[in-house]
Amino acid sequence: MTNRSDHRPVGAIPRAPGLRRALQALAQRHITVSGLVEQALDAAESSKRILRAFAAIDEEGALRAARESERRYAEGRTRPLEGLIVGVKDLIDTQGLETSYGSAAWRGHVPTTDADLVTSLRERGAIVLGKTTTHEFAWGVTTSSTVFGDTLNPLDPTRIPGGSSGGAAAAIAYGAVAAGLGTDTGGSVRIPAALCGVAGFKPTYGVLPTRGIFPLAPSLDHPGLLGETVDDIAILAGAFSIDALGDLGFSRARLGVLREVPPVPTSAEVASAFDAAVTTLRELFACVNVEAEGLFDGAYEAFAHIVLTEGGTWHFRHNDADRIAAHYSRETAERLERAKAMTLGEYAIAHQTRRDFTARLHRAMAHVDVLVLPTCPCTAPALHESSIRIGAWTGTVREALMAYTAPFNVAGFPAISIPLAPRDGQLPSALQIVAKPGHDGALLQVARQMEQRLRTEAPASPMR
Repeated sequence: MTNRSDHRPVGAIPRAPGLRRALQALAQRHITVSGLVEQALDAAESSKRILRAFAAIDEEGALRAARESERRYAEGRTRPLEGLIVGVKDLIDTQGLETSYGSAAWRGHVPTTDADLVTSLRERGAIVLGKTTTHEFAWGVTTSSTVFGDTLNPLDPTRIPGGSSGGAAAAIAYGAVAAGLGTDTGGSVRIPAALCGVAGFKPTYGVLPTRGIFPLAPSLDHPGLLGETVDDIAILAGAFSIDALGDLGFSRARLGVLREVPPVPTSAEVASAFDAAVTTLRELFACVNVEAEGLFDGAYEAFAHIVLTEGGTWHFRHNDADRIAAHYSRETAERLERAKAMTLGEYAIAHQTRRDFTARLHRAMAHVDVLVLPTCPCTAPALHESSIRIGAWTGTVREALMAYTAPFNVAGFPAISIPLAPRDGQLPSALQIVAKPGHDGALLQVARQMEQRLRTEAPASPMR
Protein backbone atom coordinates (compact mmCIF):
# COMPACT_ATOMS: atom_id res chain seq x y z
CA MET A 1 0.00 0.00 0.00
CA THR A 2 1.55 3.29 -1.11
CA ASN A 3 1.51 6.38 1.05
CA ARG A 4 0.86 9.43 -1.15
CA SER A 5 1.68 11.94 1.60
CA ASP A 6 4.80 13.22 -0.21
CA HIS A 7 2.60 14.78 -2.92
CA ARG A 8 2.26 18.34 -1.64
CA PRO A 9 0.39 21.18 -3.37
CA VAL A 10 2.05 24.53 -3.95
CA GLY A 11 1.78 26.99 -1.07
CA ALA A 12 1.75 24.80 2.05
CA ILE A 13 0.08 26.42 5.07
CA PRO A 14 1.35 26.21 8.68
CA ARG A 15 -0.46 23.67 10.84
CA ALA A 16 -2.95 24.81 13.46
CA PRO A 17 -1.32 24.64 16.90
CA GLY A 18 -2.66 22.16 19.44
CA LEU A 19 -5.32 23.56 21.75
CA ARG A 20 -3.16 23.66 24.88
CA ARG A 21 -0.28 25.30 23.04
CA ALA A 22 -2.69 27.82 21.47
CA LEU A 23 -4.11 28.74 24.90
CA GLN A 24 -0.62 29.25 26.29
CA ALA A 25 0.49 31.36 23.34
CA LEU A 26 -2.64 33.50 23.53
CA ALA A 27 -2.28 34.02 27.28
CA GLN A 28 1.36 35.08 26.85
CA ARG A 29 0.42 37.42 23.93
CA HIS A 30 2.74 35.55 21.56
CA ILE A 31 -0.10 35.36 19.04
CA THR A 32 -3.49 37.02 18.60
CA VAL A 33 -6.84 35.32 18.19
CA SER A 34 -7.36 37.13 14.90
CA GLY A 35 -4.01 35.86 13.67
CA LEU A 36 -4.96 32.30 14.58
CA VAL A 37 -8.34 32.64 12.89
CA GLU A 38 -6.89 34.12 9.70
CA GLN A 39 -4.38 31.28 9.49
CA ALA A 40 -7.13 28.74 10.10
CA LEU A 41 -9.38 30.31 7.47
CA ASP A 42 -6.63 30.01 4.87
CA ALA A 43 -6.03 26.37 5.80
CA ALA A 44 -9.75 25.60 5.83
CA GLU A 45 -10.22 27.06 2.36
CA SER A 46 -7.26 25.00 1.16
CA SER A 47 -8.63 21.81 2.71
CA LYS A 48 -12.05 22.54 1.24
CA ARG A 49 -10.57 22.96 -2.23
CA ILE A 50 -8.18 20.01 -2.10
CA LEU A 51 -9.98 17.52 0.15
CA ARG A 52 -13.60 18.76 0.40
CA ALA A 53 -13.16 18.73 4.17
CA PHE A 54 -15.48 21.71 4.75
CA ALA A 55 -19.07 22.17 3.60
CA ALA A 56 -19.21 25.83 4.73
CA ILE A 57 -16.69 28.26 6.22
CA ASP A 58 -17.85 31.12 8.46
CA GLU A 59 -15.24 33.78 7.76
CA GLU A 60 -17.33 36.71 8.98
CA GLY A 61 -18.56 34.96 12.12
CA ALA A 62 -15.12 33.60 13.02
CA LEU A 63 -13.42 36.99 12.66
CA ARG A 64 -16.18 38.67 14.68
CA ALA A 65 -15.77 36.08 17.45
CA ALA A 66 -11.99 36.61 17.31
CA ARG A 67 -12.39 40.34 17.98
CA GLU A 68 -14.61 39.58 20.99
CA SER A 69 -12.00 37.12 22.32
CA GLU A 70 -9.25 39.71 21.94
CA ARG A 71 -11.28 42.20 23.97
CA ARG A 72 -11.67 39.61 26.70
CA TYR A 73 -7.93 38.89 26.74
CA ALA A 74 -7.23 42.62 27.00
CA GLU A 75 -9.73 43.02 29.85
CA GLY A 76 -8.72 39.88 31.76
CA ARG A 77 -12.14 38.25 31.25
CA THR A 78 -11.09 35.10 29.42
CA ARG A 79 -13.19 31.96 29.40
CA PRO A 80 -11.77 28.40 29.55
CA LEU A 81 -11.66 27.91 25.74
CA GLU A 82 -11.07 31.55 24.82
CA GLY A 83 -9.99 31.88 21.20
CA LEU A 84 -9.73 28.17 20.42
CA ILE A 85 -10.85 27.25 16.91
CA VAL A 86 -13.01 24.23 16.15
CA GLY A 87 -14.83 22.68 13.22
CA VAL A 88 -18.41 21.44 13.58
CA LYS A 89 -19.81 18.50 11.62
CA ASP A 90 -22.47 19.47 9.12
CA LEU A 91 -24.96 17.27 10.99
CA ILE A 92 -24.93 19.68 13.96
CA ASP A 93 -26.94 22.92 13.91
CA THR A 94 -25.09 26.24 13.92
CA GLN A 95 -27.04 29.47 14.19
CA GLY A 96 -26.78 31.59 11.06
CA LEU A 97 -24.52 29.15 9.22
CA GLU A 98 -25.81 26.85 6.49
CA THR A 99 -26.26 23.29 7.72
CA SER A 100 -27.30 20.84 5.00
CA TYR A 101 -26.75 17.54 6.87
CA GLY A 102 -24.78 16.38 3.82
CA SER A 103 -27.95 16.28 1.71
CA ALA A 104 -29.22 18.17 -1.31
CA ALA A 105 -32.63 18.02 0.37
CA TRP A 106 -31.44 20.57 2.94
CA ARG A 107 -29.42 22.93 0.74
CA GLY A 108 -29.83 26.50 1.94
CA HIS A 109 -31.01 25.47 5.40
CA VAL A 110 -29.79 27.98 7.99
CA PRO A 111 -30.64 27.06 11.62
CA THR A 112 -31.98 29.79 13.89
CA THR A 113 -30.35 28.30 17.00
CA ASP A 114 -27.19 26.40 17.89
CA ALA A 115 -27.17 22.77 18.94
CA ASP A 116 -26.57 22.41 22.68
CA LEU A 117 -23.03 21.15 22.01
CA VAL A 118 -22.19 24.27 20.01
CA THR A 119 -23.75 26.54 22.63
CA SER A 120 -21.56 24.97 25.33
CA LEU A 121 -18.38 25.56 23.31
CA ARG A 122 -19.24 29.12 22.29
CA GLU A 123 -20.16 30.07 25.87
CA ARG A 124 -16.69 28.96 26.93
CA GLY A 125 -14.98 31.03 24.27
CA ALA A 126 -14.46 28.58 21.40
CA ILE A 127 -14.76 29.87 17.84
CA VAL A 128 -16.58 27.89 15.15
CA LEU A 129 -14.58 28.07 11.93
CA GLY A 130 -17.07 26.25 9.75
CA LYS A 131 -18.98 23.05 8.98
CA THR A 132 -17.00 19.91 8.18
CA THR A 133 -18.42 17.47 5.66
CA THR A 134 -20.51 14.42 6.44
CA HIS A 135 -21.99 11.46 4.63
CA GLU A 136 -25.64 12.21 3.82
CA PHE A 137 -27.52 12.25 7.16
CA ALA A 138 -24.43 10.51 8.66
CA TRP A 139 -25.68 7.29 7.04
CA GLY A 140 -22.37 5.97 5.70
CA VAL A 141 -18.70 5.37 6.43
CA THR A 142 -17.02 7.01 3.43
CA THR A 143 -18.08 10.72 3.50
CA SER A 144 -18.75 10.45 -0.22
CA SER A 145 -21.39 12.38 -2.13
CA THR A 146 -22.52 12.49 -5.74
CA VAL A 147 -23.85 16.01 -5.09
CA PHE A 148 -21.11 17.67 -3.03
CA GLY A 149 -18.15 15.52 -4.09
CA ASP A 150 -16.17 12.95 -2.16
CA THR A 151 -14.13 14.00 0.86
CA LEU A 152 -10.56 12.71 0.44
CA ASN A 153 -8.08 11.28 2.90
CA PRO A 154 -5.29 13.85 3.48
CA LEU A 155 -2.72 11.04 3.88
CA ASP A 156 -3.59 9.56 0.47
CA PRO A 157 -6.18 11.30 -1.74
CA THR A 158 -6.93 8.06 -3.58
CA ARG A 159 -8.48 6.69 -0.37
CA ILE A 160 -11.48 7.47 1.79
CA PRO A 161 -11.17 9.41 5.04
CA GLY A 162 -13.80 7.23 6.67
CA GLY A 163 -17.15 8.50 7.84
CA SER A 164 -19.48 9.85 8.58
CA SER A 165 -17.39 12.52 10.37
CA GLY A 166 -14.82 12.31 7.58
CA GLY A 167 -14.57 16.05 7.02
CA ALA A 168 -13.62 16.69 10.64
CA ALA A 169 -10.91 14.02 10.63
CA ALA A 170 -9.57 15.23 7.27
CA ALA A 171 -9.51 18.87 8.41
CA ILE A 172 -7.62 17.95 11.59
CA ALA A 173 -5.13 15.69 9.81
CA TYR A 174 -4.57 18.41 7.21
CA GLY A 175 -3.90 20.96 9.94
CA ALA A 176 -6.80 23.37 9.40
CA VAL A 177 -8.09 22.91 12.96
CA ALA A 178 -6.81 20.97 15.97
CA ALA A 179 -10.21 19.67 17.10
CA GLY A 180 -13.87 19.46 16.24
CA LEU A 181 -17.34 18.10 16.95
CA GLY A 182 -18.63 14.95 15.28
CA THR A 183 -21.25 12.26 15.78
CA ASP A 184 -20.88 8.51 16.20
CA THR A 185 -23.77 6.09 15.67
CA GLY A 186 -21.71 3.05 14.69
CA GLY A 187 -18.17 4.38 14.61
CA SER A 188 -18.56 7.67 12.74
CA VAL A 189 -16.02 9.51 14.92
CA ARG A 190 -13.61 6.65 15.59
CA ILE A 191 -13.45 5.28 12.02
CA PRO A 192 -12.37 8.52 10.29
CA ALA A 193 -10.02 9.27 13.17
CA ALA A 194 -8.40 5.87 12.63
CA LEU A 195 -8.11 6.20 8.85
CA CYS A 196 -6.75 9.77 8.99
CA GLY A 197 -4.30 9.26 11.87
CA VAL A 198 -5.97 11.47 14.51
CA ALA A 199 -7.88 10.81 17.74
CA GLY A 200 -11.64 10.32 18.06
CA PHE A 201 -13.72 9.92 21.23
CA LYS A 202 -17.27 8.64 21.77
CA PRO A 203 -18.38 9.16 25.39
CA THR A 204 -20.86 6.99 27.27
CA TYR A 205 -24.31 7.07 25.66
CA GLY A 206 -26.25 10.06 26.97
CA VAL A 207 -23.31 11.99 28.41
CA LEU A 208 -23.34 14.60 25.63
CA PRO A 209 -26.60 16.29 24.55
CA THR A 210 -28.11 15.53 21.14
CA ARG A 211 -30.55 18.44 20.85
CA GLY A 212 -29.86 20.26 17.61
CA ILE A 213 -28.22 17.25 15.95
CA PHE A 214 -29.92 15.58 12.98
CA PRO A 215 -30.86 12.08 14.21
CA LEU A 216 -29.84 8.84 12.52
CA ALA A 217 -30.81 6.20 15.10
CA PRO A 218 -31.61 7.95 18.40
CA SER A 219 -30.96 4.92 20.62
CA LEU A 220 -27.46 4.60 19.13
CA ASP A 221 -26.52 8.22 18.37
CA HIS A 222 -23.54 9.58 20.32
CA PRO A 223 -22.09 13.06 19.83
CA GLY A 224 -18.29 12.82 19.80
CA LEU A 225 -15.05 14.80 19.79
CA LEU A 226 -12.07 14.62 17.44
CA GLY A 227 -8.61 16.06 17.95
CA GLU A 228 -5.09 15.86 16.68
CA THR A 229 -4.21 14.33 20.06
CA VAL A 230 -6.05 12.98 23.10
CA ASP A 231 -5.07 16.16 24.93
CA ASP A 232 -6.99 18.26 22.38
CA ILE A 233 -10.05 16.08 22.99
CA ALA A 234 -9.61 16.32 26.77
CA ILE A 235 -9.58 20.12 26.62
CA LEU A 236 -12.90 20.17 24.74
CA ALA A 237 -14.33 17.42 26.97
CA GLY A 238 -13.84 19.68 29.97
CA ALA A 239 -16.52 21.94 28.55
CA PHE A 240 -18.96 19.08 29.12
CA SER A 241 -17.77 18.24 32.66
CA ILE A 242 -15.71 15.24 31.54
CA ASP A 243 -12.62 15.52 33.76
CA ALA A 244 -9.51 13.85 32.40
CA LEU A 245 -7.02 15.65 34.64
CA GLY A 246 -7.41 14.19 38.10
CA ASP A 247 -6.36 10.81 39.47
CA LEU A 248 -9.40 8.79 38.52
CA GLY A 249 -8.09 5.39 39.50
CA PHE A 250 -6.69 4.24 36.16
CA SER A 251 -3.02 4.90 36.90
CA ARG A 252 -2.58 1.13 37.22
CA ALA A 253 -5.20 0.13 34.67
CA ARG A 254 -5.65 -3.53 33.83
CA LEU A 255 -6.08 -4.06 30.09
CA GLY A 256 -8.19 -6.70 28.39
CA VAL A 257 -6.70 -7.45 24.96
CA LEU A 258 -8.94 -8.32 21.98
CA ARG A 259 -6.96 -8.94 18.80
CA GLU A 260 -9.98 -9.21 16.49
CA VAL A 261 -13.77 -9.24 16.36
CA PRO A 262 -15.16 -12.31 14.59
CA PRO A 263 -15.97 -12.90 11.81
CA VAL A 264 -13.82 -10.05 10.43
CA PRO A 265 -10.06 -10.67 10.80
CA THR A 266 -7.41 -7.96 10.89
CA SER A 267 -5.22 -7.26 7.89
CA ALA A 268 -1.53 -8.08 8.14
CA GLU A 269 -0.50 -4.45 8.63
CA VAL A 270 -3.14 -3.77 11.30
CA ALA A 271 -2.30 -7.01 13.14
CA SER A 272 1.39 -6.15 13.11
CA ALA A 273 0.83 -2.61 14.40
CA PHE A 274 -1.60 -3.80 17.08
CA ASP A 275 0.71 -6.55 18.32
CA ALA A 276 3.61 -4.10 18.53
CA ALA A 277 1.45 -1.65 20.47
CA VAL A 278 0.33 -4.31 22.95
CA THR A 279 3.94 -5.37 23.48
CA THR A 280 4.77 -1.76 24.39
CA LEU A 281 1.71 -1.36 26.61
CA ARG A 282 2.63 -4.49 28.59
CA GLU A 283 5.57 -2.47 29.92
CA LEU A 284 3.11 -0.05 31.56
CA PHE A 285 -0.03 -2.04 32.28
CA ALA A 286 -1.10 -5.50 33.33
CA CYS A 287 -2.62 -7.17 30.27
CA VAL A 288 -4.86 -10.20 29.95
CA ASN A 289 -6.34 -11.73 26.82
CA VAL A 290 -10.12 -11.57 26.51
CA GLU A 291 -11.94 -14.35 24.70
CA ALA A 292 -13.72 -12.93 21.64
CA GLU A 293 -15.48 -16.14 20.63
CA GLY A 294 -19.19 -15.68 21.22
CA LEU A 295 -18.80 -12.25 22.83
CA PHE A 296 -19.98 -10.25 19.83
CA ASP A 297 -22.56 -12.72 18.52
CA GLY A 298 -25.45 -10.84 16.94
CA ALA A 299 -24.20 -7.38 17.95
CA TYR A 300 -23.56 -6.08 14.43
CA GLU A 301 -26.81 -7.54 13.09
CA ALA A 302 -28.74 -5.94 15.96
CA PHE A 303 -27.04 -2.64 15.20
CA ALA A 304 -28.00 -2.85 11.52
CA HIS A 305 -31.64 -3.65 12.34
CA ILE A 306 -31.92 -0.79 14.83
CA VAL A 307 -30.39 1.74 12.42
CA LEU A 308 -32.71 0.73 9.57
CA THR A 309 -35.79 0.82 11.78
CA GLU A 310 -35.06 4.05 13.64
CA GLY A 311 -33.57 5.81 10.62
CA GLY A 312 -36.50 4.79 8.43
CA THR A 313 -39.02 5.87 11.04
CA TRP A 314 -37.58 9.39 11.26
CA HIS A 315 -37.38 9.96 7.50
CA PHE A 316 -40.81 8.49 6.71
CA ARG A 317 -42.34 10.60 9.46
CA HIS A 318 -40.87 13.84 8.14
CA ASN A 319 -40.72 13.36 4.35
CA ASP A 320 -43.06 12.10 1.67
CA ALA A 321 -42.01 9.68 -1.07
CA ASP A 322 -41.69 12.42 -3.70
CA ARG A 323 -39.22 14.45 -1.62
CA ILE A 324 -37.12 11.36 -0.91
CA ALA A 325 -37.08 10.35 -4.58
CA ALA A 326 -36.27 13.87 -5.79
CA HIS A 327 -33.65 15.00 -3.28
CA TYR A 328 -32.13 12.06 -1.43
CA SER A 329 -29.09 10.23 -2.75
CA ARG A 330 -29.65 6.86 -4.39
CA GLU A 331 -27.75 5.19 -1.54
CA THR A 332 -30.00 6.67 1.16
CA ALA A 333 -33.17 6.03 -0.84
CA GLU A 334 -32.20 2.37 -1.25
CA ARG A 335 -31.61 2.07 2.50
CA LEU A 336 -35.04 3.51 3.14
CA GLU A 337 -36.57 0.97 0.77
CA ARG A 338 -34.97 -1.77 2.86
CA ALA A 339 -36.27 -0.09 6.00
CA LYS A 340 -39.83 -0.54 4.76
CA ALA A 341 -39.43 -4.30 5.16
CA MET A 342 -38.50 -4.06 8.85
CA THR A 343 -41.09 -5.27 11.36
CA LEU A 344 -41.75 -4.40 14.98
CA GLY A 345 -40.99 -8.01 15.87
CA GLU A 346 -37.54 -7.80 14.29
CA TYR A 347 -36.90 -4.53 16.11
CA ALA A 348 -37.86 -6.17 19.41
CA ILE A 349 -35.50 -9.09 18.74
CA ALA A 350 -32.68 -6.67 17.89
CA HIS A 351 -33.11 -4.92 21.23
CA GLN A 352 -33.14 -8.21 23.10
CA THR A 353 -29.92 -9.15 21.31
CA ARG A 354 -28.60 -5.74 22.35
CA ARG A 355 -29.39 -6.40 26.01
CA ASP A 356 -27.80 -9.86 25.85
CA PHE A 357 -24.64 -8.50 24.24
CA THR A 358 -24.37 -5.66 26.74
CA ALA A 359 -24.60 -8.14 29.61
CA ARG A 360 -21.85 -10.31 28.05
CA LEU A 361 -19.65 -7.25 27.60
CA HIS A 362 -20.07 -6.28 31.25
CA ARG A 363 -19.07 -9.83 32.27
CA ALA A 364 -16.07 -9.80 29.92
CA MET A 365 -14.88 -6.57 31.55
CA ALA A 366 -15.57 -7.62 35.13
CA HIS A 367 -11.86 -8.01 35.91
CA VAL A 368 -10.33 -5.41 33.58
CA ASP A 369 -10.53 -1.62 33.49
CA VAL A 370 -10.44 -1.16 29.73
CA LEU A 371 -10.46 -3.22 26.55
CA VAL A 372 -7.92 -2.57 23.81
CA LEU A 373 -8.52 -3.72 20.24
CA PRO A 374 -7.97 -2.36 16.73
CA THR A 375 -10.32 0.46 15.77
CA CYS A 376 -10.69 -0.88 12.24
CA PRO A 377 -9.50 -4.21 10.81
CA CYS A 378 -7.84 -2.51 7.82
CA THR A 379 -6.30 0.78 6.78
CA ALA A 380 -8.16 3.26 4.55
CA PRO A 381 -9.86 1.55 1.57
CA ALA A 382 -9.67 3.04 -1.91
CA LEU A 383 -12.26 5.54 -3.09
CA HIS A 384 -15.42 3.97 -4.51
CA GLU A 385 -14.42 0.50 -3.32
CA SER A 386 -17.65 -1.22 -2.28
CA SER A 387 -16.29 -4.55 -1.08
CA ILE A 388 -13.05 -5.61 0.54
CA ARG A 389 -11.14 -8.79 1.22
CA ILE A 390 -9.23 -9.29 4.47
CA GLY A 391 -7.58 -12.68 4.63
CA ALA A 392 -10.27 -15.26 3.80
CA TRP A 393 -13.11 -12.84 4.69
CA THR A 394 -14.93 -10.82 2.04
CA GLY A 395 -17.62 -8.27 2.72
CA THR A 396 -18.70 -4.67 2.26
CA VAL A 397 -16.45 -1.78 3.22
CA ARG A 398 -19.23 -0.64 5.55
CA GLU A 399 -19.29 -3.92 7.47
CA ALA A 400 -15.50 -4.15 7.59
CA LEU A 401 -15.02 -0.66 8.98
CA MET A 402 -17.87 -0.85 11.49
CA ALA A 403 -17.36 -4.41 12.75
CA TYR A 404 -14.99 -3.30 15.53
CA THR A 405 -16.75 -0.04 16.46
CA ALA A 406 -20.54 -0.52 16.18
CA PRO A 407 -20.80 -3.01 19.08
CA PHE A 408 -19.82 -0.27 21.53
CA ASN A 409 -22.64 1.94 20.24
CA VAL A 410 -25.00 -0.98 20.78
CA ALA A 411 -23.79 -1.25 24.40
CA GLY A 412 -23.32 2.51 24.91
CA PHE A 413 -19.80 2.08 26.34
CA PRO A 414 -17.32 4.97 25.97
CA ALA A 415 -14.56 4.39 23.42
CA ILE A 416 -11.65 6.30 21.92
CA SER A 417 -9.41 5.72 18.91
CA ILE A 418 -5.77 6.79 18.99
CA PRO A 419 -3.36 6.49 16.05
CA LEU A 420 -0.48 4.06 15.87
CA ALA A 421 2.66 5.24 14.10
CA PRO A 422 2.64 4.00 10.48
CA ARG A 423 5.29 1.47 9.49
CA ASP A 424 7.29 1.17 6.30
CA GLY A 425 5.35 3.84 4.41
CA GLN A 426 1.96 2.30 5.19
CA LEU A 427 -1.12 4.24 6.16
CA PRO A 428 -1.77 4.40 9.92
CA SER A 429 -3.61 1.83 11.97
CA ALA A 430 -5.34 2.74 15.21
CA LEU A 431 -5.90 1.43 18.71
CA GLN A 432 -9.41 1.50 20.19
CA ILE A 433 -9.72 1.74 23.97
CA VAL A 434 -13.06 0.97 25.60
CA ALA A 435 -14.11 1.63 29.21
CA LYS A 436 -17.20 0.85 31.24
CA PRO A 437 -20.12 3.29 31.15
CA GLY A 438 -19.54 6.43 33.19
CA HIS A 439 -15.74 6.15 33.20
CA ASP A 440 -15.26 8.76 30.47
CA GLY A 441 -12.71 10.93 32.24
CA ALA A 442 -10.68 7.90 33.30
CA LEU A 443 -10.76 6.61 29.73
CA LEU A 444 -9.29 9.88 28.46
CA GLN A 445 -6.68 9.73 31.19
CA VAL A 446 -5.47 6.25 30.29
CA ALA A 447 -5.71 7.00 26.55
CA ARG A 448 -3.41 9.98 27.04
CA GLN A 449 -0.91 7.74 28.87
CA MET A 450 -1.03 5.21 26.05
CA GLU A 451 -0.73 7.84 23.36
CA GLN A 452 2.33 9.38 24.97
CA ARG A 453 3.99 5.97 25.17
CA LEU A 454 3.01 4.77 21.70
CA ARG A 455 3.50 7.93 19.67
CA THR A 456 7.24 7.50 19.30
CA GLU A 457 6.90 8.41 15.64
CA ALA A 458 4.66 11.07 14.18
CA PRO A 459 1.76 9.90 12.00
CA ALA A 460 2.24 10.13 8.25
CA SER A 461 2.41 13.73 7.02
CA PRO A 462 -0.80 14.94 5.38
CA MET A 463 -0.99 16.07 1.78
CA ARG A 464 -0.21 19.79 2.12
